[in-house]
Amino acid sequence: MLDLSFESPKPKVIAGAKHDWELVIGMEVHAQIATKAKLFSGASTQFGAEPNSNVAFVDAAMPGMLPVINEFCVEQAVRTGLGLKAQINLFSAFDRKNYFYPDLPQGYQISQLYHPIVGEGEVIVDMEPGIARLVRIERIHIEQDAGKSIHDMDPAMSFVDLNRTGVALMEIVSRPDIRGPEEAAAYVGKLRQILRYLGTCDGNMQNGNLRADVNVSVCRPGAYEKYQETQDFSHLGTRCEIKNMNSMRFIQAAIDVEARRQIAILESGGSVDQETRLYDPDKNETRSMRSKEEAHDYRYFPDPDLLPLEIEQEWVDGIAASLPELPDEKKARFVKDFGLSEYDASVLTAEVQNASYFEAVAGAAGDGKLAANWVINELFGRLKKDDRDITDSPVSPEQLAGIIKLIKAGDISGKIAKDVFEIVYTEGGDPAEIVEAKGLKQVTDTGAIEKAVDDVIAANPAQVEKAQQNPKLAGWFVGQVMKATGGKANPAAVNQIVTAKLGL
Repeated sequence: MLDLSFESPKPKVIAGAKHDWELVIGMEVHAQIATKAKLFSGASTQFGAEPNSNVAFVDAAMPGMLPVINEFCVEQAVRTGLGLKAQINLFSAFDRKNYFYPDLPQGYQISQLYHPIVGEGEVIVDMEPGIARLVRIERIHIEQDAGKSIHDMDPAMSFVDLNRTGVALMEIVSRPDIRGPEEAAAYVGKLRQILRYLGTCDGNMQNGNLRADVNVSVCRPGAYEKYQETQDFSHLGTRCEIKNMNSMRFIQAAIDVEARRQIAILESGGSVDQETRLYDPDKNETRSMRSKEEAHDYRYFPDPDLLPLEIEQEWVDGIAASLPELPDEKKARFVKDFGLSEYDASVLTAEVQNASYFEAVAGAAGDGKLAANWVINELFGRLKKDDRDITDSPVSPEQLAGIIKLIKAGDISGKIAKDVFEIVYTEGGDPAEIVEAKGLKQVTDTGAIEKAVDDVIAANPAQVEKAQQNPKLAGWFVGQVMKATGGKANPAAVNQIVTAKLGL
């Protein structure tokens, strides 16, 4: 296991403020459940379909249509709860959250207020190597998404697309444990990583499949500690909610600008109004959307069309037994089994596909450290340059492992290996056959290397004298010999022979 130190952050200092202020942040992350059908109907959840083409009668709230729970959505929510080390509630129930919006045909949203399916859990947020923060999860509940209003297609009217209506969401509610913009983005990133490992949400923020409502408040140093002792939220200051954030960068920017806005109000003697706000990235400001509602404003009551949801512990245990290895456990194993640094292990486990690729290379090559170096530096670097991801890599794990095995066997040098990698990347082929066909095999014949060294020494008498006075300059001769042999000479043999020939 990694030795993680859980530390309380230092008070956030806002430039230009008269006093020190601490940020207190809680988040409500809406994660679209990875499922082919909606929460209460069989309509497709396919993204990018023609407007209003993925709409069942129940989604459109046609009279007499009754919801039928999608069991797989429940399973995915339970899987998520288990992945976050949360309490799974064997009894849960659905409620109606009443409000009007043009793209909500029913006039209410089916959600879970009083009896959510998942209780308290936790997320460990990595801030830097060896340092992590623990963010507590308060609850996870299942609810249906609303549709989408489109305002930019006509100057005189708005359009409504109901394709998203009824799509299953998990709302993951954190405690107000997050203390700064960077930590908030790191929390969302870690949550996204876990969900993708579990396969319960694809985490595509660009498509709106993962978005966050960010609750921000500011308080003076020491107030947060009082809250922890008393669980009295009044110590934390008035919170404002920033809705529908779907970018890590925008989350950080919005928190920073909202905190500055609240501090400016408080330091001028005013008071912060509890409200819902929107972030405008073009102007880098938040603006008021509506006053912040409380639960009673929505007139929640149990949904009469849905029975309480009762699940068996045996079913939950079966889901638990099928959980994959999660990021923290995988990272710890990579450090232990392959001798990797925590940083390299973090890079390789950032995405489950990256981790699987690396393990395949390391297993075939028989060298975890060398595999990590090639995957991170050569392969990831080239893929990033070409705007590709690991699932679209033209170099298979077997091909990359073949290059590494040629290096380990002494058949090619590191420099030649990069040339072979480029050929495999652009043209394909078996690395060993490429080396043989192109005559790239490393020269290990000491006689041939000695001749190359002698030629370089004979041609550079002045440099020989300098190297004999300063042995560090012997590297120049090694470089010249490697150049003369087209990079094929064994570097270790060249270095040994150069040292001997110069009498160093």
